[in-house]
Amino acid sequence: MPRLIFLLLLLVPLPSWAEIYRWTDAGGQVHFGEQPQPGAERVEVKPQVVERDAATRDSQERLRKLFDAREQEQDAAAQKQAARNARRAEECSKLRQSMAELNHGGLYYSQDASGERIYYSDQQMDAARSRIASQLSANCS
Repeated sequence: MPRLIFLLLLLVPLPSWAEIYRWTDAGGQVHFGEQPQPGAERVEVKPQVVERDAATRDSQERLRKLFDAREQEQDAAAQKQAARNARRAEECSKLRQSMAELNHGGLYYSQDASGERIYYSDQQMDAARSRIASQLSANCS
């Protein structure tokens, strides 16, 4: 949006507030300047109004629409990236919590179809720690 405003300001003619003076030197040469000289007269300068034709107005409108569309695309991309970052942060938090629980110790188990507890061996616990550590290092650096 700031780029669009800047572009529009470049296209809009701004009034000139500087005063212009005209004087003739001893050699008969005419000079113009912003500082009054002895014998200088003030010259009124009217800003030139530029009328834009239909093709120029259409071109400017297409350019404005292009800038608006590009800005919307950038906003959508930023929102998607923020959502991905939030999901990754949540996943990393869960992985860290799982690692902390595994490192805390205790007996871990799963249940089979009949509801019997099947306790994890030390090798299974080490494999789980290794798997979580590799996921943490790959995704949560």
